[in-house]
Amino acid sequence: MNINYHGKNITVTEDLKNLAEKKLSKLDKYFTEDISAKVIFEVNKKNQKIVEVTVFLPKDIIRSEVNEESFEDAIDRAIEILSRQVRKYKTKLKNRYVSNDSIRFENFEEANEEHESKEETGKIVKEKSFQFKPMTSEEAILQMELLGHNFFVFSNPDTGDAEIVYKRQDGNYGLIERER
Repeated sequence: MNINYHGKNITVTEDLKNLAEKKLSKLDKYFTEDISAKVIFEVNKKNQKIVEVTVFLPKDIIRSEVNEESFEDAIDRAIEILSRQVRKYKTKLKNRYVSNDSIRFENFEEANEEHESKEETGKIVKEKSFQFKPMTSEEAILQMELLGHNFFVFSNPDTGDAEIVYKRQDGNYGLIERER
């Protein structure tokens, strides 16, 4: 696994890199060497340690973000979450990667399969259609806040493309737009 490290409000030391690499090696049994991952270390204003791990598969992205008192605990929990996600969606991932060798399905624990298969998977329980209204991202954020939603889909008046604004865990906003 090819790992890139980034730091927010912190300098990523060799010790942190080594710790993350050692912990992330537990995921090597699921993925081949050509998979890349990004690890972001952050210290917030409350001095909490935040670790965000993103694994980039050819067709999917698997991500976890954890707040803990120490980076070691945060990395441990992030790895647990990622492992659980991969095991939970094993069948769906297997169907998507039939002709691709990015995931090593033979290394999944067979003992957990019975328990994992009993877990409920989300299903669509409501469908909604609406017309995208042309507006700026600032107007979309205002509309999102007025509706009390965590995200809002709108049409960019300049390009006509559908875009999404969303509220981040840190209280800021994100914008998702089509790659050009």
